[in-house]
Amino acid sequence: MEFYAFHGHYQEEQIVGNRFLVDLEMETDLSTPARSDKLDDAVNYQQAYQIIKNEMRRTKSKLLENIGKRILDALYADMEGIEKATIRVRKLNPPMGGPIKSVGITMSRKQGE
Repeated sequence: MEFYAFHGHYQEEQIVGNRFLVDLEMETDLSTPARSDKLDDAVNYQQAYQIIKNEMRRTKSKLLENIGKRILDALYADMEGIEKATIRVRKLNPPMGGPIKSVGITMSRKQGE
């Protein structure tokens, strides 16, 4: 997923914004939706996308770690059936004084943690 958002340690980043890439991996029991072929039996990817989109646009965070935590919190609060979720958040072309394609973090959480 790609978003233009206003996160960053420096005030300029929170004004000008930057491009962010977000990858989500969810582990769940797939046996029921595999048999039924019904979206109601599966973890809904579109719902997960909307949750992530809302978190990317909602609050300005200084750190990628904070963004990752907020996304995981929101996913577990609003969705059922996730056994484990792993989120990767990357900022493209960060202002670090040289040519850097991206910086990022990866966070995982199991249900109940």
